[in-house]
Amino acid sequence: MSKQTQTLVIGAGPGGYTAAFLAADLGQKVIMVDPLDNPGGVCLHWGCIPTKALLHVTKVMSEAEEAKNWGVTFSKPKVDVDGVRAFKDKVVKQLVGGTSQLAKQRKVEHIKGHARFTDANTVEVALNDGGTETVSFENAIVATGATSAKLPTVDIESNRVLYAKTALELENIPKSLLVIGGGYIGVELGTVFSKFGSEVSVVEMLPNIMATSDPDLRKVWEKGNKKTFKEVMTNTKVSSAKETKNGIEVTFEAANDKGTSKTETYEKVLVSVGNTPNSKNLGLESAGVSTDERGYIPVDEQRRTNVDHIYAIGDITGQPLLAHKASHEGRVAAEAIAGEKTAYEPATVPAVVYTDPEIAWCGLTESEASEQGVEYELASFPWAASGRAIAMGTSNGLTKLLVDPKTERILGVGIAGKEAGELISEGVLAVEMAAQAKDLSLSVHPHPTLSETVMEAAEAFYGLSTHVYRPRKKG
Repeated sequence: MSKQTQTLVIGAGPGGYTAAFLAADLGQKVIMVDPLDNPGGVCLHWGCIPTKALLHVTKVMSEAEEAKNWGVTFSKPKVDVDGVRAFKDKVVKQLVGGTSQLAKQRKVEHIKGHARFTDANTVEVALNDGGTETVSFENAIVATGATSAKLPTVDIESNRVLYAKTALELENIPKSLLVIGGGYIGVELGTVFSKFGSEVSVVEMLPNIMATSDPDLRKVWEKGNKKTFKEVMTNTKVSSAKETKNGIEVTFEAANDKGTSKTETYEKVLVSVGNTPNSKNLGLESAGVSTDERGYIPVDEQRRTNVDHIYAIGDITGQPLLAHKASHEGRVAAEAIAGEKTAYEPATVPAVVYTDPEIAWCGLTESEASEQGVEYELASFPWAASGRAIAMGTSNGLTKLLVDPKTERILGVGIAGKEAGELISEGVLAVEMAAQAKDLSLSVHPHPTLSETVMEAAEAFYGLSTHVYRPRKKG
């Protein structure tokens, strides 16, 4: 069979379906190709959404434990793994059902299968049912995402070796678990298993886990997670691993190849060492689309590849590998195809680690400012001075601003504490709009709220915060 369309979208994750839906809204005839039954991609099926559903469960458990400090005592929670899995699956099912309905409402045709370019205007789709279909297009958007990277030293085919997708299936709760990779995905999933009863250890080659986060924010997380992990091994690499009758036997060495090694056995191992782009087997070379040495597709400010009518968005275009970045890129690509004046040029893309406490930041961090030689002045507000935080029993928190000392423009915002991921959007707007600290300090915030900490951090910049003393600025 053969079909024609104005816009072809390959991949139906957060970037792909956002692009497809907007292209349809802008009057395009759209075909979307993805092997899954419903749009949503990894994020919705096995990533962002199910992970956050499980983290919500663990936060409720933590609050039940903390309630004894507030005069309310609960018995120790019992984790019904089947029940938790059912809740997680229900959340996913509801959302993917919604995206499928939205595609139908917009008359976006969803072909279920794998697309491969045969030339610059045609793809052949290997359908899930075994057949094939040819689709010709005027414009195409490649949104095939990325896949969990493998680790050569843990080259083991076993159900004891987990990746993000298989870990979220919650087959069981292992007695012991090693998380290889201390990035945000590893830390989030490690937190889930720890709260559910696993004895979790984390190993990371870099000097710190969550290495891209601000050190001050990381300190807040560390203070609140002293008992979450049995062991955190930094500056350490996995040199080998093998399966035994008792689990996975892992040998560790110093990351700099100096120092002693040790061997431990874990019931299961979770590999979380980054992602690789899904650019192979797409036939990109047949379409003339270039990739870099790592397999990512270079694009311009409108997400256009080196082939004018072929665009690429999301994880396949490189860092940061975030769903909200992919969605924003998808909108830009769809607008560009529709002939609108558009460009992908955000001043900042926020990052959030959804642990307890959460960590969120946008704009420049202190480390980045120092590395780039950018002058800045720091203003911060500890949540120990926040009435709302204390009333919620969550005074372990911090809101900090990086401010240009000459223009008073907000360069970066960092927040650590409960709901930091919700609060950071005010910081994103401030950075995006080149707001000054004065703009934040003069914006009336409701009291008592956690959002007040943003206002008070800005007031602290001038030495005028009501609840934190800092000498007043002159002039």
